[in-house]
Amino acid sequence: MNTKPSTFLFSLLLLLLLRLLAAASGGSLRVFHISTHSKPLSWADGVLQMQAKDEARLQLLSSLVARRSDAPIASGRQVIQSPSYVVRANIGTPAQTLLLALDTSNDATWIPCSGCVGCPGTSVFSSDKSSSFRPLPCQSPQCSQVPNPSCGTSACGFNMTYGSSTVAADLVQDNITLARDSVPAFTFGCITKATGSSVPPQGLLGLGRGSLSLLSQTQSLYQSTFSYCLPSFKSASFSGSLRLGPVAQPKRIKYTPLLRNPRRSSLYYVNLIGIRVGSKVVDIPPSAFAFNTATGSGTIIDSGTTFTRLVAPAYTAVRDEFQRRVGNATVSSLGGFDTCYTVPIVSPTITFMFDAMNVTLPPDNFLIHSTAGSTTCLAMASAPDNVNSVLNVIANMQQQNHRIVFDIPNSRVGVAREPCS
Repeated sequence: MNTKPSTFLFSLLLLLLLRLLAAASGGSLRVFHISTHSKPLSWADGVLQMQAKDEARLQLLSSLVARRSDAPIASGRQVIQSPSYVVRANIGTPAQTLLLALDTSNDATWIPCSGCVGCPGTSVFSSDKSSSFRPLPCQSPQCSQVPNPSCGTSACGFNMTYGSSTVAADLVQDNITLARDSVPAFTFGCITKATGSSVPPQGLLGLGRGSLSLLSQTQSLYQSTFSYCLPSFKSASFSGSLRLGPVAQPKRIKYTPLLRNPRRSSLYYVNLIGIRVGSKVVDIPPSAFAFNTATGSGTIIDSGTTFTRLVAPAYTAVRDEFQRRVGNATVSSLGGFDTCYTVPIVSPTITFMFDAMNVTLPPDNFLIHSTAGSTTCLAMASAPDNVNSVLNVIANMQQQNHRIVFDIPNSRVGVAREPCS
């Protein structure tokens, strides 16, 4: 033992003395405020000093709990000529910055990597420049969680379709930072080949509910909770935000229950029960909104679709009531929109009626105007005649300037008006 005998004996005697004093006073030791034994200060200076120490203490306490983590969001149309909303992500060591498209209906994150054949953008991730990058072998548990896994080489590869595109990627890990939080060994797809025009130029951030999504990989950090506010698609700045974790989510907000479809487990299904145009609840058959796990029917909230799509009976009823409310103005069509006007109109509001929550949209959330301002269209359409013909999609134009909260532990989605353009 390195302690000198005299030092040890002194420490032992001091300990015995303290125990005797405590016993003599009934097991209590007197506590003094430190200010009574320091250099005397004026009353005002003493208060200011205590306030300063309180501020430092509160900063310490705030660092010991989950903190607010906001990543700025921008309209991809304005910054990278992409229809998606994008968020800045720093990937690798040292960090390389990419603008990833937000997608609540996709699980895996994937980004174009150097050497990618057919990737649409010029900004790619150079994996060879990152010291923390590593490919995942075929034996890794994550390899069984990707679509169509393959093991032609030692690394785990996979293939998937995205819109009109096909993507081939290797499953890899590297550090990713959103806002202030770094996530080490984050699993994502490193795109090696892409075809078609649907692939976001700089990659995609998967915000679905699957095992490889950002939520699942950061469950201990963000407790499977996030929200976003999407700015107007015409906004040129990063004025929106992706807020990760339960801290600082809005308190005054209405929620509707989340529904889960095991066959389409990534999607955020909600129970839409009606639509009101102006003051009139439109006559829509309940079957148009019915949730069915076998057919995939129901209603989802999606960040990647631009314009809301309603199943044919619902859209027809909403469109006809909208036209009736606008009046006798001549109706024309433009592209996929069949309710357009070339004269000024007075528009009614549109309200989505969910289970336990109504969301009334102002005209900016459902009217789109031509650049010259001469044409105005109802920015909704009938669902496509394919596998999604039974699916209502509440799209990102209808979500702009609202805070959308996804609270997975409590199985609910909240919506509150929040200007962020």
